[in-house]
Amino acid sequence: MVFRSSAAICGALVALVVSVTVARSETSGDHSSAVVDAACGDAIVGAASTYNPFKPGKEEGGPKTASGERYDPEVWTAAIKTSLRQKFGGVQFGVRPKFALVEAAGKKVIVKINDVGPLRPGRIIDLNERTMRHFDPRMELGVIPDVTVRPLSGDDWIPGPVG
Repeated sequence: MVFRSSAAICGALVALVVSVTVARSETSGDHSSAVVDAACGDAIVGAASTYNPFKPGKEEGGPKTASGERYDPEVWTAAIKTSLRQKFGGVQFGVRPKFALVEAAGKKVIVKINDVGPLRPGRIIDLNERTMRHFDPRMELGVIPDVTVRPLSGDDWIPGPVG
């Protein structure tokens, strides 16, 4: 009798743990799967580096990016290689910036592509400081190899970590 009660309680606890785990994965997975579903075009694989075009005393609030926005090291943005400009919606002054899903080292983040640049060979994207810290918290690496970047369709994305 005691054994049956213990087995029933144990079974109830297992069912509770499984249901909580499933519920958590569903709520966190919705955004993640929606992002993957919205990825359009082919993935681009290469290296990512970091950039900060702000030069103290040059311009208050940082220089303007290709989209016309001021560079801000605290938001989730990136500059794509100039030759990839069209793949990411043109990235030009007065045109609303597009978004991309950046994946590396088991982490994913949505960034706003608001700038372009002539990156070094092998590099496909320059991440601003906040975005780079997501992948490299101490900013020790300088370059992150094997980064996958996918353009996202639509304009209503909220930049930041995914999943």
